[in-house]
Amino acid sequence: MSHTTPSGKTSNQARSDEHQLKAGAINLFESSIMALAGSAPSYSIAASTAVLFGAVALGGPAALLYCGVAMFGIVFAFSYLGRVEAHAGASYSWVRRALHPTLGFLSGWALLVSTMLFVVFASFPAGSVTLGLFSTSLANNVTAVTIVGSIFFLLIVGVVAAGVTITTKVQVAMSGVEVILLVLFAVLALVHGHHVHTFSWNWFSPSIFHGSTGFFGGALIAAFYYWGWDVVANLNEETKGSTRTPGIGGIVGVGIVFILFEVFTIGTNLVLSAHTISANAGDVLVVLGQAVWPGFGGKLIVVAVVLSTIATLETSLIQLTRTLFAMGRDGTMPRGLGKLHPIRRTPVIATLVVAVIGIALFVGANFIGAIGSIFSDAISAMGLQIAIYYSLAGLSVVVLYRKHIFRSVKNFIFMGLWPFIGSVFMITMFIKTIPTLNSTTLTVGLGAMALGLIPMTYYWSKGNPYFNMPTKLERVVRVEEVHEIERLL
Repeated sequence: MSHTTPSGKTSNQARSDEHQLKAGAINLFESSIMALAGSAPSYSIAASTAVLFGAVALGGPAALLYCGVAMFGIVFAFSYLGRVEAHAGASYSWVRRALHPTLGFLSGWALLVSTMLFVVFASFPAGSVTLGLFSTSLANNVTAVTIVGSIFFLLIVGVVAAGVTITTKVQVAMSGVEVILLVLFAVLALVHGHHVHTFSWNWFSPSIFHGSTGFFGGALIAAFYYWGWDVVANLNEETKGSTRTPGIGGIVGVGIVFILFEVFTIGTNLVLSAHTISANAGDVLVVLGQAVWPGFGGKLIVVAVVLSTIATLETSLIQLTRTLFAMGRDGTMPRGLGKLHPIRRTPVIATLVVAVIGIALFVGANFIGAIGSIFSDAISAMGLQIAIYYSLAGLSVVVLYRKHIFRSVKNFIFMGLWPFIGSVFMITMFIKTIPTLNSTTLTVGLGAMALGLIPMTYYWSKGNPYFNMPTKLERVVRVEEVHEIERLL
């Protein structure tokens, strides 16, 4: 199925060999693994548990539950949007068609800045956790952490540049080991004989937040936990069944990490005290591992963290490079970013640009301040940016499918109601948390978004066709498109 692009050509016509990624390289199983790796269960737990506990105390399971329900609405939105068009820019293209070109561009920009921030700060645990296996003092040495983290980052850039086929094979191996280790330690935490707290169903109750501010503050952090699964959407041009498989892969991946996040957060509440969590903000999983399996066995959880960090750095780099590639191909960023390696079919220029900027930011960030405070501010800042492009995607599917939402109960729930609830949740979370955030978080979160106005204004003023307003006909999924979608399913 072909679709009209801003230039007036069909997508198949517009994408010449020069701009055609390696099609059919990823299957459904690999797509599901990529979604799981994108959410990075071990990394998210290790990096965010102390931040989440500091925001909602024992209410972590509730924050992850309610944000998870809303997140599934966004997952369904991406699934239906992807059935209309396979585009490496994903929401950058879909939001343009449904809502407005400026919102489409800002949606893509939100992904770029949030992912670049993540790539920088995700390299912290890659260095510190690895060095922690050998020496506690080295793990707290900024210079050592910077060197090891940079090595990890550059190695991962090399894997991504080698091609999506190699990347997915590496992901399957790493994520398989990671999940096995997480399940093992989750069981150990639940059956551990020395629980600090007694399990309570109140951990899932909205009342545990003591007001909407606490509720949405926890949700902002929980959104960071889940974020990253949508890498499958940016890989849609390279996936078998490009308009169907990524959506299913996203649903499967988020379902798995939802269970893992809940079980581990419950286990942490049971085993670790508030003092232990706050005193070990950078290595909560390591402490938990030693609590449930003292000695060498407890260190195995570090392997899961390292693998998860590598895996999510890979998926983040994929999202960055594919989004930059799509924008370069459309001419809304420098066109050189849209060039591919002639053999490997990977965005070679975009990958090089990301590598240079990423290393520069990572080295600089390591010397700004305490790692704990950087993590906290960065997670909240990324949460704001995530809320922007997820909420726009949720609204887009409702707009594009508005003539089909009431044709069946299934359509009403999965095309309309659930994505709309997810979008409203993200918008409300964004608005409610703004007054509670410090100036650093707001500057990084919203200031980085404001920078996107510069390239947007420049390329709009140059008359780039991406910024032409879609016609009324383009802003609704046509009956024949729905029939084609149903035939493919």
